[in-house]
Amino acid sequence: MTRSQTEIDAPAAFSLDGYAALIDQFLARGYQVRSYTEALADQPHLILRHDLDMSLQAARHIAAIESERELRAHYFVLLRTEMYNPWSARGRADLMAIADAGHEIGLHLDASLYPDRLDALNEACAVECDALEQIIGRAVSMVSLHRPHKSLLGLKDSLGGRPHSYQPRFFSDIGYCSDSRGAWYHGHPSDHPAVLDKRALQLLTHPIWWVTDGEAVAKLDRFAEERDDLLRAELAANCEPYGAARAARSGRRTA
Repeated sequence: MTRSQTEIDAPAAFSLDGYAALIDQFLARGYQVRSYTEALADQPHLILRHDLDMSLQAARHIAAIESERELRAHYFVLLRTEMYNPWSARGRADLMAIADAGHEIGLHLDASLYPDRLDALNEACAVECDALEQIIGRAVSMVSLHRPHKSLLGLKDSLGGRPHSYQPRFFSDIGYCSDSRGAWYHGHPSDHPAVLDKRALQLLTHPIWWVTDGEAVAKLDRFAEERDDLLRAELAANCEPYGAARAARSGRRTA
């Protein structure tokens, strides 16, 4: 059974309405959202995974859609990134809003920043998980990998004493589908063989692709502009001459 015309004509695929419609389609098919440890391979179970590569703020919008449906998803956070700061007041507020809504916060480990050895990755993962636990004040029990090397896909071993999302029981024993680069390059999740067979699926999405309309590059341009605005506002708040100069320029533009 492939997607119906109603599903194909659903709201713009990569938008908040599109995400809501996608989840509703799975629920209408009898899928139940489960955590990594609860999902059974031969059952219509859906694992909702979100890798926060670029924005914590965007993730709050996705979390709200899931919470409205009383669903629990996994949100994986980068600690070593130039995109956002989970230690900042704004970043922590975003994470706590997601966690307080009932979702699971996990670590998104950028393995490329560490030596390509399992012992080094285990040590790095444990350190980063401990740091993330300090930020959110609760246990981190799951890990995902950021842009993992192919050798790590299907790795059976745990990382930092915790299961990770590319272990065979989550990655190959069940279905796996991702919106990487802002599109379904390997097919729409509704058409995945596991879904057609009513088996479990790990659905990976990146909130940045869903919070605004338009093509992927345009979405990232808007994100960069918003980050630039935030940086300038922080500079103005922390440097009086800069703030005064910006205010003066703004006054000239509106005069």
